Formats: sequence, structure tokens, C-alpha cells
Amino acid sequence: MATLMAMHAGASTALAQDWPTKPVKTVVAFTAGGTTDIIAREVSNELGKMWDQSVVVENKPGAAGNIGTGAVVSAKPDGYTILMNSIGPIAVNPYIYAKRDFNTMTDLRAVVLVADVPNVLVVAPSLNVKSVQELTKQIEAKPGSFNCASTGVGTAAHLSCAMMAKTRNLTVTHIPYKGADALNDVMSGRVQFMFATLPSVMGSIKGGKLIPLAVSTTKRSPALKDVPTMQEAGYKDFAMGSWFGYFAPAKTPDNIIQKLNKDINTVLQNPTVKTKLSNEGAEPVGGTAESFTQFVKAENEKWKAFTAEMNISAK
Repeated sequence: MATLMAMHAGASTALAQDWPTKPVKTVVAFTAGGTTDIIAREVSNELGKMWDQSVVVENKPGAAGNIGTGAVVSAKPDGYTILMNSIGPIAVNPYIYAKRDFNTMTDLRAVVLVADVPNVLVVAPSLNVKSVQELTKQIEAKPGSFNCASTGVGTAAHLSCAMMAKTRNLTVTHIPYKGADALNDVMSGRVQFMFATLPSVMGSIKGGKLIPLAVSTTKRSPALKDVPTMQEAGYKDFAMGSWFGYFAPAKTPDNIIQKLNKDINTVLQNPTVKTKLSNEGAEPVGGTAESFTQFVKAENEKWKAFTAEMNISAK
């Protein structure tokens, strides 16, 4: 028996060492051009060089990330289909979508936490608002007249809207969109404001198409050093950011999970990658698969309580 176990362990190790021997598919549960997609493509490009294999990013948007997430849950657990995902589908959707035929806590394995990303409160120049304080005064003066866009119910953008309204007892209408249409409507003035992930709007901010009023995290972003936090702008205890990480189907072998973790950590330590992500407003993280697993559990507990308190649900 011991000999058989040793042979099996040796075979598993060899499998991980040989892997990958063919292209790897990274599923992104959102549209191309968003933050999840931007980070996935940057990391995938470097992994492809490291493995001497194609690492193809496939966008599977829909249902606030549930469609792409479900596709990886049902994929063959051999490491050739992995998932780059974020806070919404992993830690929020389980508590606001009544009809999901999978459980992200048991049907996926956490691989590595890739990046923390602030959400930034943005408005169009045509709104003629220069600060969070000015925006707040206008919302208070015209309750129900201001709309806050998001990329879907339960996304970090939506939760930030809800947190802003709760903190100051504001009457704001949440408008969920699919993908980039949300930002397009903010830039055109059809919707007044949005909490967007920083990498998705850096180009528009630099181009003068959007004005950043505040970041949602407790610390200022190095990419927008002059932009205050929501707490600095008068929203006590406001803390809301986005995180992004890799996952694999639940039965993916341990050795492949560890190789993925090791190699992605190596990519995140690459000075060029770190600079590119930081310039986009994403702060590389890394760490063990075990620490990311515990982080995901804590995030689930946090947002389960918040969504219940705010009565957030997706029909």
C-alpha cells in the first residue's frame, strides 16, 4: 500500500511538473476592457512566456459574472481551464441570486489573490461637480433625481453606491448595466455618477472625459495621489474596494494548484508587471492558496451580512 501511495504521489508530482503541455484557457466572467479582463490579459501574457504555451483569455459575461463562473465550475479539473474573478461573483452573488446551480465556496478552489483595486467615484465634466461634498449637496437637494450606474447587481460598483447612500441617508437610484455601457452613459451625462474600478477608467480620467472625486478605499491610490478617500470627503467608515484572483474547478489536483500559485506569484513580482498594474491603479498582492482561501471565506461572511442588511437581491 505504501509503495502504491508513493507511486501515486510521484505520478502527481510529475503531472504538475509537465503541466501545461497544451494551451491554457483563462475565463473572465465579464466583458473585454474591464478591470478583470485587463489584469487577466497582463498576467496571462507573462504566464504564456513562462510556460511556452498559449494562455488564452476567453470572456464569458452575463448575469453579473455567474455565467463565466459557472462555466469554470463545470470544466474538466485538469488545470487547462482556470478563472480570473472578482468580489461580486465569488463573495456577493451567492447571497443575492436565489437560482445558482453551483456554490463558489465548494465548487471552486482559490489559487491566488492577484490584486486589490480601489473603486473611484467618477462624474462627467458636464455635471459641473468638483468634489464629493458638492455632489452630496446636490443629491440632498433633489432626492431621487440622481442615478448611480454599476456593471451589475452585486458588483463592487453597486455595493459602493449602496454604502454611499446608507452612510449619509441619501436617496439614490441604482442603475445596473452590462459591461462598458455603464461608463458610456456616465460620460455622456445620462447617468450622474458611478463607482468604477480604477483600471477601467484611468484612460478616461487622463483624457478629461471623467472627473475623479474620491476613491472608495481607506487609503489614497498611488495612481491618483491627489484624489481623496470617501472617508476624507466626509463619509465616515466608508471602505469598499475590489479584489481579483484566480480560481480553478474544485477537483483540480493539489500539485497543479500549487504550480499555478507559484508561477502567478512569480509574475506578480516581475517589475514590469508590477509597474503596469500599479499605473492602472491595481496593486499586486500574491500569497499562498491557503491564505486566499481564508480571505474568500471572510469576504463571503462580510458581504452576506451587508447584502442582508441592505436587502439587496437579484431577481
